[in-house]
This record gives sequence, C-alpha cells and structure tokens, in this order.
Amino acid sequence: MGIFQGIILYIMIYWLALFAVLPFGNAPAKEVQEGNTHSAPENPRLARKFLITGIVSAVLWLIVFLAIYFGVIDFYDIARQMAQEDLTQ
Repeated sequence: MGIFQGIILYIMIYWLALFAVLPFGNAPAKEVQEGNTHSAPENPRLARKFLITGIVSAVLWLIVFLAIYFGVIDFYDIARQMAQEDLTQ
C-alpha cells in the first residue's frame, strides 16, 4: 500500500469511527435553549470524541495495514478472481 492509499484508508476509517463515536455519552439538555431542538445534547464533548476517534482510527488502520502488508488480504487477487468470474459468466 502506498502513502496515498494509506491516507485515504485512514480518512475512510476515521469518518466511519467518528459517526460511531459521536452518539456515546450524549444526554439531552434539561432546559432547552431557544433555537435548539429538544434532542440537542447538553454537553457534546466534541474535542474528547475527536481524540477518541483518532486513536480508534489509528488502531483500526494499523490492523488493516498489517493485514495487507503480510498478505492476509490481497485486493489484487480478489480483483483477478472477480474478473475471472465475469469472463466465465
């Protein structure tokens, strides 16, 4: 995997992890401020969630990178098999 592919993979994992981490620990505000919806969190703690997302993404990226590096996952082989299946059908 090249640097560009690694960066793109990290960004994809980051966004997926971010949307998984965002709802954790949210509680609706007891007193709704004007202009907010009733379900708006009182204290969303976004900085903490971005930090957690970065750590989780780095760990997941490392696992995927090692799987690709050691040949556990070979996308080129998968693509060749898919092309071969398309030719036989």
